[in-house]
Amino acid sequence: MQSDDHLPSRRRLIQGAAATLAAGVAMPAFAQSSSGTAQPANTPAPLSDPTKRYAQPPFKEQKQPWPGLARDMDPKPDHGEESYQGSNRLAGRKALITGGDSGIGRAAAIAFAREGADVAINYLPDEEPDAQAVVELIHQAGRKAVTLPGDIRDEGFCRNLVEKASEALGGLDILVNNAARQQSHQSILDISSEEFDWTVKTNLYAMFWITKAAVPLMPPGSSIINTSSVVSYDPPVNLLDYSMTKAGIVNFSKGLAKQLIEKGIRVNAVAPGPFWTPLQVSGGQTMENLKSFGSDAPLGRPGQPAEIAHIYVYLASTEASYVTGQVYGASGGNGNP
Repeated sequence: MQSDDHLPSRRRLIQGAAATLAAGVAMPAFAQSSSGTAQPANTPAPLSDPTKRYAQPPFKEQKQPWPGLARDMDPKPDHGEESYQGSNRLAGRKALITGGDSGIGRAAAIAFAREGADVAINYLPDEEPDAQAVVELIHQAGRKAVTLPGDIRDEGFCRNLVEKASEALGGLDILVNNAARQQSHQSILDISSEEFDWTVKTNLYAMFWITKAAVPLMPPGSSIINTSSVVSYDPPVNLLDYSMTKAGIVNFSKGLAKQLIEKGIRVNAVAPGPFWTPLQVSGGQTMENLKSFGSDAPLGRPGQPAEIAHIYVYLASTEASYVTGQVYGASGGNGNP
């Protein structure tokens, strides 16, 4: 995971904030908790042992029908609802996030809004309860929220999704391709052609279609962030098709970065390790793996979405102006990069 030591200096951050204010886009220097309580921005979190910061396995047996809801997980994931504090790093920006209702996409949506961006989220209709919770959090941050439910396996829907997001937001300069399907199968013989098609269309085709529709609308300085996975580098036995697609996302991101830099658009990827999201409880893991989920990471636990949101903020921001074609990891000590 990128450490704070690698981020720009406080002096550069202050200069960037001053430039933003000079441009006429001002945001309050306060963060919002999920209860709507204002807190001074940049209040440091107390020092804590990262191995004990969040729940550790074993976890309770639990299963949800696909695509699953964060609200029904035990323990509930932390998306930064209470903890994420913004500091005006994305003031005036316009973001579209697929899979923005829960998991890493929800953490990114909360963080983006608290950093001053308006946010459109895509999700499946069955995920509406989680999506509405995200909308409320975006509104509490004083930003515009746009909901665009639908199945991204359809090319026409993907084109309309981008068009509607751009129209509703008044532009588009951040795209996060995050939505994914993950289903556990112990053997290639257990993966039907229908299930394989479902995974590949959700994870690869949709990313291609959405990005292709978005690029003509994105001005210089825009950022595209694709969610890959540590399984790109170390595929587990039970996630053959999912791992294949996540490796494809790494390759796509690196290749696209070379194409789009001439347009002034940066493209990067994030490769999370084991994160506690609805993917895991809705068929993404065997029950045995779920109970011990994250235990094989050196930290001894899964990551929480709140712990990775800052990477998406950094890659979306102008602070990362020299960063393109890169893959950022957050895996609790395992894997690459």
